Amino acid sequence: MHVVKMGKIYVVGIGPGGKEARTLEMLEAIKESDVIVAYTTYARLIQDLTDGKEVITAKMKEEIFRAKVAIEKALHGHTVAVVSSGDPQVYGMAGLIYDMACKNNVNVEIQIIPGITAANAVAAKLGSPLSMDFAVISLSDLLIPSEEILNRVRKAAEGDFVIVLYNPINKPLLFEAMRIIKEVKGIDVPVGIVKSAYREDEEIMIATLSTWEKFLNKINMITTIIVGNSKSYICGNKIITPRGYERRYDLHVIDSNS
Repeated sequence: MHVVKMGKIYVVGIGPGGKEARTLEMLEAIKESDVIVAYTTYARLIQDLTDGKEVITAKMKEEIFRAKVAIEKALHGHTVAVVSSGDPQVYGMAGLIYDMACKNNVNVEIQIIPGITAANAVAAKLGSPLSMDFAVISLSDLLIPSEEILNRVRKAAEGDFVIVLYNPINKPLLFEAMRIIKEVKGIDVPVGIVKSAYREDEEIMIATLSTWEKFLNKINMITTIIVGNSKSYICGNKIITPRGYERRYDLHVIDSNS
């Protein structure tokens, strides 16, 4: 009897793009895989790791194709790495791979390899804006209606969450989201804008809800925006969101003359 060897799918988060932000688990998963499936830009970011492997690339909005190819390759015995930037569960390919496998009754091993998502990568560049509760919201309205997105923005602002905005490519939607946040939070709340975090053309910008628009021409699909909460403040060129220690303790304890 002929036994078909089942393959495996790694859904891999490569982090923000720079080699220094890769994880050891991600490197091992790519090494073990003989097929790489990726958005064209992501394939370029890991091309130093893919020599001798079959690399299948796709354009933006071809996520269904990528998932289908990965599952079919795994069913034919291959070990496949489906590549997402950041973390594959945060607006990445993990949910789609699982969803398609479930709906098509495909019994193939799937393993998620977490990566540093944009929120964490960008926050590290800005200082410490995520030290308290935060909400992550994508401003991509390709799959989710804009009204639904803006409702989430308003609820997050009303809850005084630090708000992380992904995919701010739709400028009218971005303007409306920021208008809502400013309406709720006020004009002095810090805003951090990071373009191409951990990549060669990285740019870091610090503003407030009253001044962020001066950086509008810098904002594109690979930009992430972090809006602070009511306690966040700017110190030097960093955004700090206090954890709450100042409510219970005196933090003025350092003697610089000692």
